Amino acid sequence: MTSRLFTSVEASADDVARQLPGDDLVPSADVVMDRAFDLPAPPDAVWPWFVQLGKRRAGWYLPEKVERLVPPSRRALRRLDPSLQVLRVGSVIPDWGGRHVTFRVAVVEPPHALVHTTRRGRTLGSWAIVLTAYDAPAGPATHVQLRLRLSPVKHPRLAGTVGGAFDASTIAGLAAGLRERVGAS
Repeated sequence: MTSRLFTSVEASADDVARQLPGDDLVPSADVVMDRAFDLPAPPDAVWPWFVQLGKRRAGWYLPEKVERLVPPSRRALRRLDPSLQVLRVGSVIPDWGGRHVTFRVAVVEPPHALVHTTRRGRTLGSWAIVLTAYDAPAGPATHVQLRLRLSPVKHPRLAGTVGGAFDASTIAGLAAGLRERVGAS
C-alpha cells in the first residue's frame, strides 16, 4: 500500500456535532479541534496502534518517506509491541510538549475510545481518540475521530489558527503512518 503524505484529516459536520467520550473533562472549552480519517481495517486491528502511541512508547507514527528524515533512534515502531499494550485509567504517558509534560489516561474503552488529559500551566486539555467501525467496499474499515479540547486559552483565535494548522499537519502524518502500518499487519 502506498502512503499518501498529504491526506485530508478534516472532520465532517457530523463528526464535529457528535458528543465524544471525554467532552465532559473540559466542558467549556475555549478551543476545540476535530480531526478525522479512515483506515482500511476494523477497530480491533487499529486499537493496538493507538494504545502503544506516545513518547517513550511506540512514538508518533509517520509515513516511511518522512521517517527516513528522522534519526533511527527516534523513529516510531512499525510493529505492535505486546509490552506496550497495557494502558489503564490513570496511566501516565510522557508528551513531546516539554520535559515534564505528560498525558494521563482518563478513559479506556477498547476498541472504541481512548481519552487523555493534560495540563499546561493553567490550561487543561483533553484528547479523545474514537474508533467507529463501518463497512467499506474493500471490507471492514474504521473511522478515526480525534478531538482536542483546551481551556482556558489566553488567545483562542491564535491557538485555533496556528495551533490548528500544526494539529492538522501532525494528524495528517499520523493518518498516513497508520495507513502503512495497519495495511502491513
